[in-house]
Order: sequence, then structure tokens, then C-alpha cells
Amino acid sequence: MEGRQIMGRILGLDYGSKTVGVAVTDGLNLTALSLDTIRRDRESHLRSTYRSIEQLTKEYDIALIVVGLPLNMDGSEGERARLARAFADELKRRTGIDTVMQDERLTTVEADELLSLEENRRKRAAGHERVDSVAAAIILTDYLNGLDR
Repeated sequence: MEGRQIMGRILGLDYGSKTVGVAVTDGLNLTALSLDTIRRDRESHLRSTYRSIEQLTKEYDIALIVVGLPLNMDGSEGERARLARAFADELKRRTGIDTVMQDERLTTVEADELLSLEENRRKRAAGHERVDSVAAAIILTDYLNGLDR
């Protein structure tokens, strides 16, 4: 994908045990915009999550999906990374859209810090759920910053 023009928007996802934070690029793929948080009761209940993402890929004309890869601080992969890779693989199978993994170490911390700054100006309306979609925007921004344009 790198070094190649992407025709269509890019979807960024922060996959968690009960939520998936969602972000999307603008029409020119220059900036990432926090979009939504998809919730589910249990980690294994993914059917409606996949359907929601499939709908978003059509609504936003998505050409690429970027999924956060939760590496350990030493760069190794644990159970969360394995689950994120399986999630990305299933998305690719269901949508036919290429998926790439993006290191997401500390993105939730960064998102929480950004929202804490915003909270000084006004109260957070959605609490933790907002953190997930902001983390997805950070994951997507990190991916965009690494593209060879």
C-alpha cells in the first residue's frame, strides 16, 4: 500500500474486548476524524460489530482498513495482538477490503490525555467510549504519517 495512491477513504479501528473505536479519513486521506464507538456485550459477540463495520465501509467508500495492533511495550505480541490480527483477517474476508495493522502502543493513553485537555474546557459526554474513537483516530493518523506520499 505504501507509496501507492489510495482511491477511497481509509477506516481506522481500535479493537477492544467490548468496543471498537472507529475513525475515518477525510476525502483526501490527509486527516483522521474520530467517528464512533461500536459496543458489544461480550468479546465473542462480533457478528453485529462486523455488520456495522461492513455498513461503514460502504457508507464512506472505504478502500483500506487500518486496525490497531496492541503490541507489548517490548514490541512482542501477546493475546490481544493475536485477537486484533484475527479480527482484521475476518474483516478482510467479509468486506474484500485490504487490512493493515498499525502499532497502537500508548494510543489510548494519548487519547485520554487529549480528552483530559478538552475536559478542562467542557465535560466529556461519552466518557471511555469517546477515548476509543479518539484512539482510532490516533492509530489512523500514525498510519497516514508513515505513508510514502
